[in-house]
Amino acid sequence: MANRNQEKMSTEQRQRRTFSESFKIQKVRDLEMKKVSKHELCKVYQVSETSIRRWIEKYGQSRDKPERIVVETDSDTREILELRKKVAELERLVGQKQILLDFKDKMIEIAEDMYGVDIKKKLSTKPSSTSGVSGKNTGSK
Repeated sequence: MANRNQEKMSTEQRQRRTFSESFKIQKVRDLEMKKVSKHELCKVYQVSETSIRRWIEKYGQSRDKPERIVVETDSDTREILELRKKVAELERLVGQKQILLDFKDKMIEIAEDMYGVDIKKKLSTKPSSTSGVSGKNTGSK
């Protein structure tokens, strides 16, 4: 039988080793079925405990992973369904209004082209000074 010093691999040798995916899966299954412990795997294969934890996270059964439990009452469920219906109805109405706005814009565009008149209001234009009433005297003598 070999003594411990002969069995241990050098750090350089351990760093170059790679384990196949099937090997890792099998060892995780053995851990889950309690055939072997983490400590034994570390000792036999000279693998760090961190590596084994990573194998478990990647290849382990979902029962070992934390689960999130959501408790919802019937009234909450009904309220959610009603709110979803309202949202769908509002989205439908917004879509209809957008179609109407697009239609009106197109009609204005057609009328402008047909009659050669600018129908849309230009918000950036200022009123001319000749059309103002401020310069006229409306009082009588």
